[in-house]
Amino acid sequence: MQLTRRRAVAFVAAAATTLALGACGNAEAGTSGGSGGGTDVTLMLNWYPYGEHAPFYYGLEKGIFAKHGINLTIKPGQGSTKTAQAVGANQVDFGWADTPAVLSNIGKGVKIKSVGVFLQTTPSAVQVFADSGINTVADLKGRTIAVSAGDAPTTTFPIFLQKAGLQPTDVKQQNLDAAGKIAAVISGRVDGLIGFAHDQGPTIAAKSGKQMRYFRYSDVGLNFYSNGLIAADSTISSKADLVKQMVAATSESFAAAEKDPQAAVDAMAGKDPQMPKKEVLLDQWQQTIKVLHTKSTEGQAPGADSDADWDATIQVLSSAGLLGAAKDRSAYYDNSFQPTGK
Repeated sequence: MQLTRRRAVAFVAAAATTLALGACGNAEAGTSGGSGGGTDVTLMLNWYPYGEHAPFYYGLEKGIFAKHGINLTIKPGQGSTKTAQAVGANQVDFGWADTPAVLSNIGKGVKIKSVGVFLQTTPSAVQVFADSGINTVADLKGRTIAVSAGDAPTTTFPIFLQKAGLQPTDVKQQNLDAAGKIAAVISGRVDGLIGFAHDQGPTIAAKSGKQMRYFRYSDVGLNFYSNGLIAADSTISSKADLVKQMVAATSESFAAAEKDPQAAVDAMAGKDPQMPKKEVLLDQWQQTIKVLHTKSTEGQAPGADSDADWDATIQVLSSAGLLGAAKDRSAYYDNSFQPTGK
């Protein structure tokens, strides 16, 4: 997941400079991990912990990672690109990052691969207040939507509009950072924003006390892979057993968190000072559950990917200009570590 569309809950009232300084100054403060036996493993998230990350903390609390021989330490990130680069430089063992950013960095020479995408239906959506008078995608015509230039939801927005029967010029775009987008929606300076439905939407609803409406890209047939596990090529080649253990533990943790959302969110308590409130975390995780599978992977273990979905993702991102010369899926994804079960 990229920096421009990640959680801004702690920063809505802050200026951009304050946001940047806060991000840099608190990264290590959010580090969470176990101290048990097994192999020491570091995982860097795409951003500060929010509801989507509940399974990792729940897996730690329930001993799932320990059962798979992993003593996991979780570190906050500052955007999927930085996470991808940190993994490629072997600064951390694994990363949790947005697939478009991962593929883009691979195209730029970063030696990483996806080892399993868990958010398989894109959470990209246009998000508006339910009482905004925007009841259908057609009602977006003539409206102003906050975007973050360069990220995947913004870059694929024209494809979404065309699939929904609108022209890209029908909707005005205002470029803002993550905090600015949320603040602009709450203040009424824009009619909505583009982002992840499991991220900004619950945050805005909690801060404003108003319900949100989502126009999801997947509802008009536009889908591409989102967040998942990545590892350095060197880790994959030299520590294949560890990669398989990490994928299996993550998959089991996601399945457990899906069965008990409240307990999963409770496991995050006190882990990071910039974490949203518990009710927001719960809403975020429940929204995340909705995007864990596609029709191709329904009923399979979390993180079990489909070759057809990978090919479709590459095609969409290539047509949107997010990739250079598109490569075969094997250049981006190693399917040797697929989790089993349901």
